[in-house]
Amino acid sequence: MHAQDTLKNIVTGVTTEIANLTTDGALLIGRAWLPAVNGPSPVMVKNNNVYDLSHIAATTSCLLEIDDLASILEKAVDLPLIGDLDALISNSLYQQQDKKAPYLLAPCDLQAVKASGVTFVASMLERVIEERAAGDLNQAAFFRSELNEIIGDDLSKIHPGSAEAQQIKRVLQEKNVWSQYLEVGIGPDAEIFSKAQPMSSVGFGSQVGLHPSSNWNNPEPEIVLAVNSTGKIVGASLGNDVNLRDIEGRSALLLGKAKDNNGSCSIGPFIRIFNNSFSIDDIKQTDIHLNIQGEDGFELDGISSMSKISRSPESLVAQTIGPNHQYPDGLMLFLGTMFAPAKDRGEAGKGFTHHLGDQVSVSSKCLPSLINWVNHSDKIPTWDFGTWQLMKNLAQRKLL
Repeated sequence: MHAQDTLKNIVTGVTTEIANLTTDGALLIGRAWLPAVNGPSPVMVKNNNVYDLSHIAATTSCLLEIDDLASILEKAVDLPLIGDLDALISNSLYQQQDKKAPYLLAPCDLQAVKASGVTFVASMLERVIEERAAGDLNQAAFFRSELNEIIGDDLSKIHPGSAEAQQIKRVLQEKNVWSQYLEVGIGPDAEIFSKAQPMSSVGFGSQVGLHPSSNWNNPEPEIVLAVNSTGKIVGASLGNDVNLRDIEGRSALLLGKAKDNNGSCSIGPFIRIFNNSFSIDDIKQTDIHLNIQGEDGFELDGISSMSKISRSPESLVAQTIGPNHQYPDGLMLFLGTMFAPAKDRGEAGKGFTHHLGDQVSVSSKCLPSLINWVNHSDKIPTWDFGTWQLMKNLAQRKLL
């Protein structure tokens, strides 16, 4: 298929998704760059159009602090029109972006961007079993049988921090296979780390960045919760927690280098606000789909099911924000993934790694799709619009 036809199909597909969701009552808010004011504004999708919310709240961080936000958005009228949804989605694709027309940004701004790791115990333990068995199916069956005597045959029932989890820990330690990743996987304390700086996340249609020194990397398709300063979960979006497996694998102390690079965090295209048609219970039951299409003809599909998460979204939020740690501007929290691509790309046994130009699509039935393309972090646009530039711009627009 011709490249322009592919891009046209992406725009049509995502616009249709959003139209169907809003018809079913979805409230979608985000951010757009507005060349007319040389800055960003919070926006809302309504009737296949995109409207400016900056006179309700200057930032999405402020917007998510509003009490009864869903009701206010549902009743909002006479909002300034930015443009039709189709045009904004189309102009957000970096390949055809017109800088003189509005385009989407990541839907968060001043919020901290945090992430949860090792939140799917079942897949984690299967990786431990495979590693211990060294590829020998008979040994794998024996080791799994030993674990099943303690935890049963349903690994998804393991509760981190429970007595059963501690018993598993003792067994694994006896077999000399314990690791710090297992500690945060089934221990009482979740792994919560800083994924990216506020204002640094990229959005729908942008390029995501791989550090050029990395030779083994992959996307991580995840649900991202929007949490305000009181710890209230206000809505959700989709995210790609780009992961450099070789760098993190060398040392856990390199987590910052592995996780936080130019363009390594993608969120969007919109935050869906909780209301009568959408709640945290929908998040807990959704499946996140991943599709990777390479310029070399390679294609990979995967699914991460939120029903198999080992820690509830609420508990992860509670371990992130509370009496011991406040976020006055709110936060965006990646919930983790059970997806680790293993399909060979090239030489047998070498597994998956990104190639430059890969198209990465993250989707869910309750959230509009997030689509990005892969490049090196030093080749994509630099991040040069931070908090100071935002404050200056809002002051000039008399929004502060």
